[in-house]
Parts: sequence; structure tokens; C-alpha cells
Amino acid sequence: MQPTQDLLSIPRRPLDVEDYVDILRRHKTWMAGPAFAALVLSVVVAFLWPDTYLSEAMVQVIAPQVPERFVPSNVNSEMSQRINQMAQTVQSRANLINIIQTNSLYRTELQHKPLEDVIETMRGAIRISQVENLQVSGTRQYSAFKISFEYSNRNLAQKVTQELVRGFIDENIRTLSGQSTATTEFLKDEWESSKKTLDDLENRLTQFRLQNSGRLPEQLQSNLATLRTLEQQLAGINEAINRIGQEKLLLESQIRIYRDQLQALKQGADQPLTTAAKNQRMIDLEHEIVTQETNVSSMKERYKDTHPDVKSAEAQLAMLRKQRDTLLKEDEEKKPEPVAPKKNPSHIQGVRELEAQVSGLQSQIQARDLDLEERTKSQKQLVAMINQYNDRIQSSPVMEKTYTELTRDYTLAKTRYDEMNTKKSQSEIATSLENRGQGERLQLLDPASLPETPVKPKRLVVVGAGTAIGLLVGIFIGGAREMKDTAIKNLKDARAYTNLAVLGTVPLLENDLVVRRKRRLLWAAWLAACVCGVAMMAGSMYYYYAVTRV
Repeated sequence: MQPTQDLLSIPRRPLDVEDYVDILRRHKTWMAGPAFAALVLSVVVAFLWPDTYLSEAMVQVIAPQVPERFVPSNVNSEMSQRINQMAQTVQSRANLINIIQTNSLYRTELQHKPLEDVIETMRGAIRISQVENLQVSGTRQYSAFKISFEYSNRNLAQKVTQELVRGFIDENIRTLSGQSTATTEFLKDEWESSKKTLDDLENRLTQFRLQNSGRLPEQLQSNLATLRTLEQQLAGINEAINRIGQEKLLLESQIRIYRDQLQALKQGADQPLTTAAKNQRMIDLEHEIVTQETNVSSMKERYKDTHPDVKSAEAQLAMLRKQRDTLLKEDEEKKPEPVAPKKNPSHIQGVRELEAQVSGLQSQIQARDLDLEERTKSQKQLVAMINQYNDRIQSSPVMEKTYTELTRDYTLAKTRYDEMNTKKSQSEIATSLENRGQGERLQLLDPASLPETPVKPKRLVVVGAGTAIGLLVGIFIGGAREMKDTAIKNLKDARAYTNLAVLGTVPLLENDLVVRRKRRLLWAAWLAACVCGVAMMAGSMYYYYAVTRV
């Protein structure tokens, strides 16, 4: 005997198209019911959902009328950044409360929600797009952005959009003017501070220059040049003093010779020709000695004492002096004996001539003395000036550090002052441009639109989506019922699950009265459902078109 097969563990046979048609026929009520109910519900929801209108306005960004290369802007933020800042101001709590109270917005919501929630709802209804570059007529471009507001009343949506646009334009003017004025005031304060610092350093530098006039590092080269000039002048004066001294020695030597001759004439001694020649030789030697001494002094100023030319000149001078000494010694040895003077007219005339020559030489010596006195005074003055310039040159490095610091600070202060002065002037011009309304500004390009059709809800989309969802729910219910039902429904099931040959079928016999009653009840139920559904849909549509659209 074969064991009985567990029917619950038998897998279901594969379904074909005919099976799916049978399933649809058996569960058509359970599928159509949710679909119809979803249709009615979606229609009611779609038409009872209040309309939401969207009003839009486009605002254009107008560039400054004066090119920026002529008048740079003193506002450091771009228009997109300023729009974000202005959006925060326009959507601030105080401004939105003012708009709500002025236009009586969200009256129903205010009765059921806190004010903060209503403000957040209004913020969500406001849309502000980013600045975009729009192209018009070929290559012409302009920057613009959109402002939109959603509300159930289209007139109020337009009015609120207009107020938002006006708020943006006014806030832009106020922002630009405030930022430009603040920048100008800041630069003006910095300019005044830099000017005060520059004046202080200028006064300190002027006082330092007055106190140390002639000792400044920048005057070092001129002091050195002046010192060299003074030293050259002093060398010239020293040379002239030496020359005058030598000339005095020569004149005094000549006077001494003439006086010797005069004394001899007065004594009446006729000097021989050799004596006169010796006297003339003595005069020439004195003149050569004076000339050689001058030459030696001049050479010593240019060369050292060990220079060959200096040594040669000194040797020549020593030889001349030796010749003079030898000649003087000979004159002393051969001095004639004094004789009684003779009265000779030629002697008297010679005496007079010699006295005149001595007098002339003494006058020349006096002139040399006066010249020597003047040159000595000049020498003292030059020495004092040379000492003064040497003191200046020596003290110049001491104050160079202080002077360099003052000059550097003054240069930096002057550079900062010039920079602040330029920036202040540019900022003042930019502020004047903003105050005259010629700077960057916002202008209404497209006014707030009056919407004709609502943007929400999309009624056909709501009805279609609701019906589709209901149909999917019905299919799911029919499928679930089919999966739960394990009865054998046709010959295919009998063959598949019994593995027996089917010889014939016996139809299900039911009472006709019972069958008709069930059918009437089903049609009555569907009729009632359809009537109620159509009535609900008609009522919601009537409410929408007859009440809300008035």
C-alpha cells in the first residue's frame, strides 16, 4: 500500500495565460474595489487640495556707468555674495512678520500653528535663484536672477513678490552705500593717522638737520671736498708765507750789503772793483739761496724727505750756502783799513743813491710784512675751518645710525601717506558715484507676474498616481487570496496534483435562487459604491470650481 501524499507539500504547477485570466475573473471584485476607492480618494484629495500660485520677477544687475579702470569700486564683495547677504536680510524674521501682517497672509495657519512655524513656511515658499549671465541678441549679455513666491492667492503672491523685489533693490542701495561710506571713513582715519605720523617724523628730521647742519652723512662728500679745497688753500698760503720770508731775507741781505757800501763811502774809502764784484756776487748768491729754499719747501710738500729730487735740491742748497759763507769769510779777511774820508762829489752822489736803495728796500720789507700779516690771519682762519671740517667728518659716522633710522621711518611714512591719500581719493570718488546712483545696482527687468494657473497640485498626476496605487493594492490583494486558496479549480489542477487520468467532470450544482440573490447583492453593493464615489468626486469638483475659484 502506497503512503498518502501530503497535499500541503506539493508545489504549485506553473501558470499559463489561461490561469491568469481565471485568476482575474475570480478576484476581479477585489482588484477593482481598491482601484475605484483610490480613484475616488485621489480625486477628492486633488480637488480639495488648495491651489498654490507662483509669482516670479526677474531682477537685472546693472554694471557701474563709469568703467572700473577709472573709478575702482571700494566694495570688496561680489554681487552673488551680496545677494546671499541681502536674501538673509529680506527673509529675516522681522521683515517676514511685517509682510505677513501687512498682507494678512496665512490666517488659517496662524490659528493652528506657532508664529515661528508660519515664518518657516513662508521662507520655504520664497525662491531666490543664483545670478546667471543671460545672452540677448547675439553677443550681448546681462546678469540677472529670479525672485519667486508661492501662495494660495495669486494676487497676494504677486504683491508679496513685488515687496520682495523692492526689498532687494532697497537693501542693495543701502548695503552698497553703507559699505562704501564705511570704507571711505576707515581710509580717511588711516590717512589722518599716517599724516600725523609723517608730520611728526618730518618735524623730527628737520630739527635733527638744523641741530647737525654740516655733520649729516649726506654732506660727507661735500665736507671732504671742502676740506681738500681748504687744505690746498692752506698749502698755497704756507707757500706764499715761506716765499715772503725768503724774499724778506733776500731784501735784508741786500740792505746789509748796501749799508756796508754806504758806510765805506761815508768813510771815503774807494772800494776796488773786486770788492764791488764780490758784493754783486754776494747778492746773486743770496738770491739763488732764497730761490733754492723756496724750491726745497715746495718739493717737501709734494714728496717725502727721502725722495731723490728732494735730496738733490737740499745738496745744491747746502753748496750755495757754503759758497756764501766762503765769500763772507774772504770779505772779513780782506777788509780794508779805514782811511780818512775824502770829499768827493761822486762819493756824495753814491751815498745818496745807496740811501735811496736802502729806503726802497725797507719799504719793500714793510710791504712784505703787511702781506705776511694778512696771510698769517688767513692761515689761522683756514686752520680753524680745517679743524671744524675735520670734526664734522669725524662725527659723521656717530650720527649716521640715528639719521638713517629717521630717514627710513620718514620714507616709509611718506610712502604710506601717499598710498592712503590715493586710496582715500579713490574711495571718496567711488562713494560719490554710489550716492549719485551710478554704481552697480539692481533694476527690475521683468515685473512680478500674475499667475493664471496654479503650479500645485498637479491634479492629473495626483489622480493617476492614486489610481495606480489602488490598482496595485487590488492586484496584491487578489494575488494574496489566490495564494491562500488551495482548492483544485480545473482539470489542469486535478491532473497535476492527482497524477490520475480524468475520465469526466461533474459541474457544481447550486440553487438558482441563491445564485441570483448573491449577484443582486454584489451589483447593489457596486452600485452604491459607484454612486457614493461619483457623488464624492462631483462634490469635491463642485467645491473647487464653484467655491474656491470664485
